[in-house]
Amino acid sequence: MTRIDQCAPPDLSSEPADLSPAGFARLARFITSELGIRMPESKLTMVQNRLQRRVRELGLESVDHYSEYLFASSNGVEREHFINAITTNKTDFFREPEHFSYLVDVVLPERTGGRPCGGIRFKVWSAGCSSGEEPYTLAMVLEEFASRQPGFDFAILATDISTKVLEFARNGIYQESQILPVPPDSRRKYLVRSRNKADRLVRVVPKLRDKVSFHQLNFMDEDYAVKTAFDAVFFRNVMLYFDRETQEAVINKLCRSLSPGGYLFVSHSEALSGLDIPVKQVRTSIYRKPA
Repeated sequence: MTRIDQCAPPDLSSEPADLSPAGFARLARFITSELGIRMPESKLTMVQNRLQRRVRELGLESVDHYSEYLFASSNGVEREHFINAITTNKTDFFREPEHFSYLVDVVLPERTGGRPCGGIRFKVWSAGCSSGEEPYTLAMVLEEFASRQPGFDFAILATDISTKVLEFARNGIYQESQILPVPPDSRRKYLVRSRNKADRLVRVVPKLRDKVSFHQLNFMDEDYAVKTAFDAVFFRNVMLYFDRETQEAVINKLCRSLSPGGYLFVSHSEALSGLDIPVKQVRTSIYRKPA
């Protein structure tokens, strides 16, 4: 294994040597076992590209040497760097907007009965929240509903495996270009522009940030240690990285925390047909746990 010189600064200008097929196979097995993510041979270049910066930071000669370093590490620090580098984090505000319309038009009236909501707290889990756009979209939608429904309250749990995106999400700061899907009224209410206009940054207002609790969670864990029963779980654009066996296992674990009559939202590009799971389809990409 290449020795890391802790005294000399790493050379970030040169490209590390390529990842060998054997080195990729070892990393791929680790990724699948630890994260559940399928990693066919076609992903070799992607894995190599995502790891090169970390390889340069450590002053290693090749991605293969990084693989040796990763597996020789005696603590979880490098594992965390690896997960942050290898996981995909792509999301948007109001992505697949039909889900939020269904939440407002069907789920919320059903759960509240259209009556004053004193003591009712609607609970949502954004599972695989990435950089925070989904849970903050939920917060905007639920806050709008609360403004029309006296006594209604809500709380949002947002989880992801990547500590890097969780830190970003907690800060709630986004580029102006990222908030284009947010309706103008919601932008004015729930996003504050940076004092330095040249930064072209906005931040989610504290009132909404306080409604979202961010935590790290690995879907491959046997016990998610989530004690709350949720009215809705948003689990979107995550399953596509899993094989069918892993999809079934993860959904069953998520549904342990879904209250009777609660709803599971998945992506329009994901299908649950053929899986042995405790929810029934009520609309395309929307499922419900029997009451």
